Amino acid sequence: MKCTLFKQLLGSWTLIELIEVPVDGGEITYPMGREPKGVIMYNPDGYMSAQIMNPDTSKISEEYAAFAPLGFSQPDATYLAYSGAFYTDDEKQIVKHTMYVSLFPDWTGETQSRLVHFSAGLLHLESGQPFIASVRLVIHRLTGKRVEQ
Repeated sequence: MKCTLFKQLLGSWTLIELIEVPVDGGEITYPMGREPKGVIMYNPDGYMSAQIMNPDTSKISEEYAAFAPLGFSQPDATYLAYSGAFYTDDEKQIVKHTMYVSLFPDWTGETQSRLVHFSAGLLHLESGQPFIASVRLVIHRLTGKRVEQ
């Protein structure tokens, strides 16, 4: 009997890579740096949590320090966090994340789809729909490794 996508996702996954792949085939970028940190957890109760950060915020902090007197602080783009219910579709190999809470308030209540595949023990998630990032149409690709106990 084949294991369901839901069961395959269960557990905690540490982030290995997060890239933005331009739809037009341009240069790949690393929105959270070349060595991002993060954890995605999928629980048996059908809830998930994602925390992703750029650990090298020193350069960003320096760039935005000049704007502090104007009320600006470090940009939220150095950290991403959300949690909520998740649903799987075995036929389409898709997981859907519905944000109950999010660092970005406009994501609350939103559902985002991710294409899922596994290879060599790694989890690969890809944004279902292209979106605009830094004036380019891109797809996010995330790779994670299961946390071993």
